[in-house]
Amino acid sequence: MFKRSEQASVGPDQAVSLHIAGRAVSAREGDSVAAAMLAAGISSCRTTPVSGAPRAPYCMMGVCFDCLVEIDGAANQQACMTAVRAAMVVQPQQGKRALDDGSGSGDGGPQ
Repeated sequence: MFKRSEQASVGPDQAVSLHIAGRAVSAREGDSVAAAMLAAGISSCRTTPVSGAPRAPYCMMGVCFDCLVEIDGAANQQACMTAVRAAMVVQPQQGKRALDDGSGSGDGGPQ
């Protein structure tokens, strides 16, 4: 489904190694996390809060928020707007995103 427009192989100076959904993945330096996920055959970034249906990157430009993932333990990160880094750990986000109301609870709900 996803195919790079340029089919050149990644050289050792351009490769970045990271972990996505428990898998070791090699990406190109400068790729977004969403592009790296799609290139690795991982299409689901998050699940919906109501039905649990998987969601994939949609707009690839930071507008739709369908690509929210957890990166290095920080939730609500837009995969399409985040460049890959060596040793990055990316996990799909489950359900709704948490809102921080400043209370430190992280869920935005009542205490």
